[in-house]
Amino acid sequence: MQGVRGSSPLRSTEEHETPSGFRRSCAHRWPGPSGLPRPTTLLRMSNDAPLAGAPLSGSALTITAGGYIAEIASVGASLRTLRAEGRDLVVPFSADEVRPAFRGAVLAPWPNRVVDGRYAFGGQDHELALTEPKRHHALHGLVAWTDFRVVAHEPDRAVLATTVPAQEGYPYRVEVLVEYRVDADGLHTTVTGTNTGGDAAPWGTGPHPYLVAGEGRVDDWTLTLPAAEVLEVTEDRLVPTGLAPVHDEFDLRTATPIGERFIDHAFTGFDRDAEGLATIELTAADGHGVRVSFGPECGWAQVHTADHVVPEYHRVGLAVEPMTCAPDAFNAGEEAGLVVLAPGAAHAASWTIAAV
Repeated sequence: MQGVRGSSPLRSTEEHETPSGFRRSCAHRWPGPSGLPRPTTLLRMSNDAPLAGAPLSGSALTITAGGYIAEIASVGASLRTLRAEGRDLVVPFSADEVRPAFRGAVLAPWPNRVVDGRYAFGGQDHELALTEPKRHHALHGLVAWTDFRVVAHEPDRAVLATTVPAQEGYPYRVEVLVEYRVDADGLHTTVTGTNTGGDAAPWGTGPHPYLVAGEGRVDDWTLTLPAAEVLEVTEDRLVPTGLAPVHDEFDLRTATPIGERFIDHAFTGFDRDAEGLATIELTAADGHGVRVSFGPECGWAQVHTADHVVPEYHRVGLAVEPMTCAPDAFNAGEEAGLVVLAPGAAHAASWTIAAV
């Protein structure tokens, strides 16, 4: 994998890859809070009954090659640990614990939020369970707490799969296939969604790793994020209001110490190399670190400084989440990256985590 360029000159928005027509004027596409309460339900789907005595995070799969070792948990097809050069590249969690929030999980059939859990698709209105009740949103899809079945497990490769069944709020059937593979270039992940139902289905995906650069916490690290635009959101509920050129604390196109800044925003308009890869890089004071590279199918990345009320979770890693679509894409539509899967169609997205 190629590393990120050291800097990128300031250029007009039009010179960067950005979803067509998706500009500040998009604010009207995101409805505000409805104010209408409804029950909150947390969904969990399983393909198989767990084995007695199995770890709480599900089946444990270890893969290793090229100096990398990764451990995958079947619940959420989660990246539980990733190490190289004797150090962690992501914030780990134990096999026999309930995964902390979405740490390392695969997000599908949407990443990020569906505002108020409501959207219209195919001429019909839909309501999803509110899995982020404090902000009144449906958060991070429907498979994060699913116990995926293991399709293949080789020394350097693991493949897991599950079915998103047609259900209230998402009346579509989609097969989700997750492949993890390690080599000398890092950990490569590909998520493929295949519509096995009879109607077109809305689709999006992404991962949720918390990157670790080295010693210390987020405040001690330096971030290079070569994006030209940031999606502005409301302070209280993180409801998208429109795109803006990166500015002030969000202009991270050259290596920038994170310090005390707070980030929980989606970025787009990435500089990409000749192969179409964008790279976000996080480094520690000693120059070592970690990077995430992703292809053009991921037009967005959510970055979060992991501010948390629980001290042991607070700013211990930087969430870097390549996404195929913007937050609330189920409402913003295809120009925000929403994939419409025709019956029988498949969509794949890939990203790589590597040591620096």
